[in-house]
Amino acid sequence: MPRRALAAAVVALVLPLSACGSGGDDSGSTDASGKVEGDITFQTWNLRANFKPYFEGLVADFEKKYPGTNVKWVDQPAEGYADKISADAAGGTLPDVVNVSPDLVAPLAKAGLALDLDKAAAKYKKEYLPGAWASHEIPGTEGTYAFPWYLNTGPLFYNKSLFKEAGLDAAKPPKTYDELFDDALELADKSDGKVATLANVPTIEDFGRYGVELMNKEGTAFAFNDAKGVELLTEYKELYDAKALDPQVLTATPESSGKKFLTGAVAMNPGSALDLGNFKKQAPNLYKNIGITDQITSTGKVNMYVMGVMVNAQTKQKPAAVAFAHFVTDAQNQMSFARKVAIFPSTAGSLDDPYFTEEDGTDETRVRIAAAKSLKNAVNYTPVLFSEQMKTELRNSVAKALQGKVSPKEALDNAVKACDRLLQQQG
Repeated sequence: MPRRALAAAVVALVLPLSACGSGGDDSGSTDASGKVEGDITFQTWNLRANFKPYFEGLVADFEKKYPGTNVKWVDQPAEGYADKISADAAGGTLPDVVNVSPDLVAPLAKAGLALDLDKAAAKYKKEYLPGAWASHEIPGTEGTYAFPWYLNTGPLFYNKSLFKEAGLDAAKPPKTYDELFDDALELADKSDGKVATLANVPTIEDFGRYGVELMNKEGTAFAFNDAKGVELLTEYKELYDAKALDPQVLTATPESSGKKFLTGAVAMNPGSALDLGNFKKQAPNLYKNIGITDQITSTGKVNMYVMGVMVNAQTKQKPAAVAFAHFVTDAQNQMSFARKVAIFPSTAGSLDDPYFTEEDGTDETRVRIAAAKSLKNAVNYTPVLFSEQMKTELRNSVAKALQGKVSPKEALDNAVKACDRLLQQQG
């Protein structure tokens, strides 16, 4: 199964809702107490093809635990998922329990269609990692609007032999952005510009991990054009000029960056356990010299991608819908799902399981352990209101700054202005 098909959390989708309300569930019915019974519908996002037995078992276990309940499971394809949710929201046909990512839940919460779990299910909050629970909060709105479900993150791979050739300590890869910039300039200098350190430009997550305030507290305007944001982009411009960034960085895709790393043209690249198998086959020399380290961060916390399970605030069966959303995301069921696919549970304590801590000599386990360790205090840096169009605006502005067409300050001012305009259109 392609990694991206499941880790759809990395795909930010715009959800234009025809009805934008004042936020929250104004019907006053956040009470989920009462008998767990009745018929509910549960919708997942592109999971049936690979995990049908798992979800059928999950539903059967829940119905056995709560006699008198009946769960109808529906699965939607990845393509057009946001549009489907949007149409259901507008038409009043949204399922009772819905698989969402934080950016998908934001407009639903604003329209009063997502149940506030801080009110309806506060007793469960302590079962989850704090960073995961917080990832479905909406700036400017009180409350949390989905149970955290599975998490993902990726370690960073680096080529030890390229580090050694540049006179750098291969046992001490860069951890912070300042260390990264120093090492990258050194690598470029020692290789006469033949070895770039990175094949990607800074994204919104980079600004977050650098410690930039991305948005105001009210969620009404972006703020990544502050002095710290300008500082980060200025550093990247220096790397670009010194050939410490790959020459094709402005048009790079994850696939093209991966190929550059494979051929030794780039010294560091994000990846997953799937890549290690690939290196073993296609680049045995690289595989012998592979280093695995955490994502670069100056805040001490890496970025997590998170999926959630939302309860429709308008459901007629609130006790059953909340009970089922909690059941899907409880420690036991998350752990069982994590053993079937390369994802990580969002439940507190689960990452201490031997499955995520004990080496067994395999590459897959090496990467799993590295990722699990970094997830314990990870945060979802991407603002929930940051849409796909906004990502494009930021990317285009960053490209202009790197090419020297505008200053880093002007580039980020332009990006913030464009993103603020798109934000106004959303709400």
